[in-house]
Amino acid sequence: MRVAIGQIAPVLLDRDATTERIVRAIEAAGQQDAKLICFGETLLPGYPVWLSRTDGASFNDKDQKTIHALYLEQAVSIERGDLAPICDALRAAGMWCVLGVAERPLDRGGHTIYCSSIVIDSHGEVRSVHRKLMPTYEERLAWGVGDGAGLQAHDLGSFTLGALNCWENWMPMARAALHAQGVDLHVAIWPGCERLTHDITRFIAMESRSYVISASGLIRAEDVPEGVPMRERFAIGDELMYDGGSCIAAPDGSWLLEPVVGGQGVIIADLDPAEVSQERQNFDPSGHYARPDVLQLRVDRTRQSGVSFEEDPER
Repeated sequence: MRVAIGQIAPVLLDRDATTERIVRAIEAAGQQDAKLICFGETLLPGYPVWLSRTDGASFNDKDQKTIHALYLEQAVSIERGDLAPICDALRAAGMWCVLGVAERPLDRGGHTIYCSSIVIDSHGEVRSVHRKLMPTYEERLAWGVGDGAGLQAHDLGSFTLGALNCWENWMPMARAALHAQGVDLHVAIWPGCERLTHDITRFIAMESRSYVISASGLIRAEDVPEGVPMRERFAIGDELMYDGGSCIAAPDGSWLLEPVVGGQGVIIADLDPAEVSQERQNFDPSGHYARPDVLQLRVDRTRQSGVSFEEDPER
């Protein structure tokens, strides 16, 4: 199966302009007959790069409130139809997608952002939305804590697809939840840093005997529009703040694609499902090498909410 990584930069905090870049990447991958394209963490409308550069933990700070309000305004509401242009492009290309978004869902009141990986099929239908289980460090200043509803596997022809966000790829039980569903094409999405992807991509591949795609973005100072609050404090000169690092490991842990640093564009690779079967001859983490009589994992895949309503059926 031919796959693609869209290692691109957002127009930071501009949902419409970033959507246009994503659509162009989908079209380019479609011209090369890719069946799946993957994008980085919260690419739409961008990773909150300002938090670590502008004293994001300063309590009740007007500047932090102002930029957060803009982030909330530009975040993705699936219910509102914000993903329609992307879904249309995927339908036209006959391609699946794993896309990282800053999601503003209505089912949690509509004023909290979640770091979500969204799987969209080749008919342009959203198949799953996985909200990051635990934002990392300063990310907790911008994102809410997710749940297990999106820990889903998807049948993608000769492969079974699953995805996790950034550092939750380090969570052994989150990975095990995907292994147990037969995932043999693991997509890890990242904001963009070779330091993050270099070791773990091959590690997950060896642990799961799966192909592992690490999809990363870029963030350059030039991708921060004029008028973004505090721009002068975190987007300086021609700085490359996040440098990519997208890569692919084969099921034996070898590099199919070594980390691509600094470059922007659509990266293409071909995956052979026979390599999964060969590597699982001696190790299958949820099959012949598992001990369910000793070790078991319980996964709650309900979508969490702070309230439930009981309606009068006669009204």
